[in-house]
Amino acid sequence: MHVQLIREFGTPDVFEAAEIDTPTPGPGQLLVRQVASSVNPVDTKLRTAGPPIAPALPGVLGCDVAGIVEAVGDGVTRFTEGDAVYGCAGGLRGRGGAYGEYIAVDAELMATKPDTLDWRETAALPLVTITAWEAMIDRCRVAPGDHVLIHGGAGGVGHIAIQLAKSQGARVAATVSSAAKADIARRMGADETINYREEAVADYVERLTGGRGFDVVFDATGGSDIATSFAGARVNGQVATIVSQYEADLTPMHGKSLTLHVIFMLTSMLNGTHPQHHGEILAKAAGLAAAGQLKPLLDERRFNLDDIAAAHSHLEAGAAIGKIVIDIGDEARNA
Repeated sequence: MHVQLIREFGTPDVFEAAEIDTPTPGPGQLLVRQVASSVNPVDTKLRTAGPPIAPALPGVLGCDVAGIVEAVGDGVTRFTEGDAVYGCAGGLRGRGGAYGEYIAVDAELMATKPDTLDWRETAALPLVTITAWEAMIDRCRVAPGDHVLIHGGAGGVGHIAIQLAKSQGARVAATVSSAAKADIARRMGADETINYREEAVADYVERLTGGRGFDVVFDATGGSDIATSFAGARVNGQVATIVSQYEADLTPMHGKSLTLHVIFMLTSMLNGTHPQHHGEILAKAAGLAAAGQLKPLLDERRFNLDDIAAAHSHLEAGAAIGKIVIDIGDEARNA
């Protein structure tokens, strides 16, 4: 089968087209013919950083899977040949990657493709949706009437988090860096937008909450300024972040009795902890998509499997508006 392989870690130039054996699904696995995948920031980090969670070299990257079940391993009962499925199931240590024509995946990680979304939209969802779901619903338990602040509302995780918070009945504010991104956040459902380059935290907390602070603050930017989230939260509020690999002063948490949630959705794949929950999340997400409450924003540039280096460069340049999708099968290329 045709794949994009890496033999060393480094710049996007490390990708090379190659032919390798098509995998055979083991017990509890599916063989999926890939229709589309996507590029996430973690894919670029795995490409550059290597161990300890990257696949062994030579290896195939790519976490997001969207395709057709070609074969079913022993013990699988939820799926049969011909099923359309999606999930975040590859590209890590001990797993095949999604940047190829076929991938063997754990069936527990997969769900049935949303009927209301095309293949490209489906491929954009898994990693960002599970991340946002774990933050908004599993950890912070956003409820009707909550006032939620999402940093990076136009980003890959942020624009999904807005939709999930709205689906739970929350009032949502989102920080953005430009008028164009404010428009995106509003189209995703944000009730209020904040240009963080023009308005200080204390000012928008006063303007939008009367100085009380937000019930839930989600840092979906992957940055390193958790202090901004602490400043925006109310007393006894909750803060969630997708990056915590840096030193930070937690003193403001003490003064407000805050709860901090660190979200790293790949933990389940790496440690085998409750992997079925990811499949359950994506099944519920498909229901939200069917109800018109969840739809990803796609970057307008088109890439196929042999353009993977350009796709990674596009993401790293900060030029993407929406998720970058990789067209692999004809169903995606013709969409």
